[in-house]
Amino acid sequence: MKEQTSTAILVLFLLALVFLAVRSYLKRLSRGCCGSGNGERLKKVPVQDRDRSHYPYLMCFTVDGMVCGNCARRVENALNSIDGVWAEADVSGKKVTIRMKTQIPAQILRDTVNQIGGYTVLQKTDFVKE
Repeated sequence: MKEQTSTAILVLFLLALVFLAVRSYLKRLSRGCCGSGNGERLKKVPVQDRDRSHYPYLMCFTVDGMVCGNCARRVENALNSIDGVWAEADVSGKKVTIRMKTQIPAQILRDTVNQIGGYTVLQKTDFVKE
């Protein structure tokens, strides 16, 4: 009797897990992986100054959760909204390159990415003067 109860609990747990996975998958199908919804591309926050020589500081982050072009654009937009920052995200490498006119603490940049929701900064490289 005890084995049957244990088996029943395990089966119920697995069914609940499958239900949650299917529900999550269906949600992604209807809203996109990053909640972009109807497939529209997000507008890019423009960077006014695209002269690389004006950005002597460089930092790279590995970002978990960035799986599509809209995800990359969300991460770029969040970072590009910081004055003196030019960010470029690479979905295939799950990396974002951040160019800065002045040194900005890594924690501020990390918090900016983490606060968008759905993304986590896993690793960073140190500041590099170009």
